[in-house]
Amino acid sequence: MNKEILFSETQRFKQWWLWIILIGVNVLMFYGVYSQVIEGHQFGDKPMNNSQILIGTGISLSVTFFILSFRLGTQIKSDGIYVRLFPLQFSYKFFPWNSLLKCYVRKYNAIAEFGGWGLRLGLFGKGTAYNISGNKGLQLEFTNGKKLLIGTQKTEELTEVIEKSFLP
Repeated sequence: MNKEILFSETQRFKQWWLWIILIGVNVLMFYGVYSQVIEGHQFGDKPMNNSQILIGTGISLSVTFFILSFRLGTQIKSDGIYVRLFPLQFSYKFFPWNSLLKCYVRKYNAIAEFGGWGLRLGLFGKGTAYNISGNKGLQLEFTNGKKLLIGTQKTEELTEVIEKSFLP
């Protein structure tokens, strides 16, 4: 049965430094292909052969498109919380309300607590995190003692929905 969606959010990677690195690597690879494969000039002091530079460019583009395709989807419905980190997960993971002990929005440090962004295992009992950017998230503490943090950019809207939906 389809449940009414009370909250929905989709996030993508927005870190400027990540995009500068990815664009820089791709520009360098394309310049190498242009210089060596098309113009016939050696690219670098120890150049790759043409096949290697084309394969390297393909890998560079693939990594860029893979990171570009990442989306963190969060939905709150009347029966619980749904989360998905695409393309690592094709379907939503479901967490019913009755499996939660606590549920609240909090500030966090992605690097210090979880070692970065993405689907991360926390350090020193912090639990698991689904985060794409920012420093605020929905903290879930389960009845079995596990913890999960879901990053959000819509803290006010999420807090309002949680206060109405979650009854400890």
